[in-house]
Amino acid sequence: MFEGLTGKFGNIFDALKKRGALKPEDIDAALREIRIALLEADVALPVVKDFIEKVKTEAKGEKVLRSVTPGQQVVKVVHDALIATLDSTDAALDLNCPAPAVILMAGLQGSGKTTTAGKLAQYLMAQRKKVLLASLDIYRPAAQEQLEILAGKTGAGGLPIIAGQKPLEIAKRALETGRKEGYDIVILDSAGRLSIDDELMAELQTVKDFANPIETLLVADAMTGQDAVTTAENFNARIGITGIVLTRMDGDARGGAALSMRAVTGRPVKFLGLGEGLDALQPFDAQRVAGRILDMGDVVSLVEKAAATIDADEARKVAEKMQKGSFDLEDFLSQLRQMKKMGGLSGLMGFMPGMGKIKGMMQDANVDDSMLKKQEAIILSMTKKERAKPDLLNASRRKRIAAGSGTSVQEVNRLMKQFMDMQKMMKRMKKMGGKNFMRSMGGLFGGGGAEEMEEMAKNMQTQMGLPTDDNPLGDNPFAPGGMLASNGKKDKF
Repeated sequence: MFEGLTGKFGNIFDALKKRGALKPEDIDAALREIRIALLEADVALPVVKDFIEKVKTEAKGEKVLRSVTPGQQVVKVVHDALIATLDSTDAALDLNCPAPAVILMAGLQGSGKTTTAGKLAQYLMAQRKKVLLASLDIYRPAAQEQLEILAGKTGAGGLPIIAGQKPLEIAKRALETGRKEGYDIVILDSAGRLSIDDELMAELQTVKDFANPIETLLVADAMTGQDAVTTAENFNARIGITGIVLTRMDGDARGGAALSMRAVTGRPVKFLGLGEGLDALQPFDAQRVAGRILDMGDVVSLVEKAAATIDADEARKVAEKMQKGSFDLEDFLSQLRQMKKMGGLSGLMGFMPGMGKIKGMMQDANVDDSMLKKQEAIILSMTKKERAKPDLLNASRRKRIAAGSGTSVQEVNRLMKQFMDMQKMMKRMKKMGGKNFMRSMGGLFGGGGAEEMEEMAKNMQTQMGLPTDDNPLGDNPFAPGGMLASNGKKDKF
């Protein structure tokens, strides 16, 4: 999500920061590049014009030009303008009404509407709401059965299917069931079409007039760019929507739809769909999204994802072993699996401040989530004794492990180097003591902390063998002569 925009903004701001004192013409040049970056990201032209005007007024002010760090001040101005453009002040669902509250899902066919209804049910059930799912889609083959399956997976109630009923009849039965059986929320999944037509709108309007939903959510596919914005405009004009859910934001979506929606429709983006899993629905927050666009990270979302994903008991055991300095390969395997659950390397990098450039370099170096699978296979090819005592891994054992895991000796060595680096870090933690260590990390997650984040990014680049300012060629393991390159060089033990 927003990767292209993040990379371009990063290059623009890096150039500004290197200039020191800024002149008005420097800001004009930067704004031209920002304008191009936004247009290439599929942001609507009126939104781009308004955004640039806001930034221009602030960035050319005395406060910025006379600042000790004008480059950083421009970044702050852009950050504030992004938050104002995205505006998530009323993005929370409005469920303040007598039960059952009705949520009507609308959208074109193929936008992910039915799956989003299931995700929304799971999201609301996590807030201890009793949810009933009802499909009004009598046209798409197996649409009602699909929602019934999703209801079973989430544990939500599913309205029984009665063949031959019309959408309005199904809506009436759903509300009656909701009242009788004490449901807090009834989600009505309406039918979609390949394009907007009068029949679709008339049906939606009839259901809406009867059900009187407290929320009418339009589900739009972010991959369609400006078409998604046009769709939202039309739905809002014809039936009136209260909010938007953008799906497939984890794909190649350029982000322009998210940036344009609020300004063009006047309706907030309420949720982002970030994957196929039923837990892959994220409430929209302008500050978090702006932070990710500008490569400032989204630590709050990372913590929330960790809390929902990580096994607390397992994490506690590993933490205790870390404090004792007895971290072994079994624990390393546990960490790899937790990382996979949280979205892998690429997923985690998206949340971490200052990681945009590293993520790009990782892709260039072919360092991706397939590495996690290989590393897991390598550790699983070891005996329990070898995992507990890595010092046993001599040359012959490493060859056996490589053969057993379908990898190379070089890859086994690479894994062991990473493990030993982590072991050293754990030993430093033990020497520093838990409180002192956390205090030293405080700058990374507190307000500001830009220098600490930059230093952490450099350290990660160095550890992963990626290029840095001091070492432009890096120690890319896939480059000729690198540890993982298939160049016929003999491995060192």
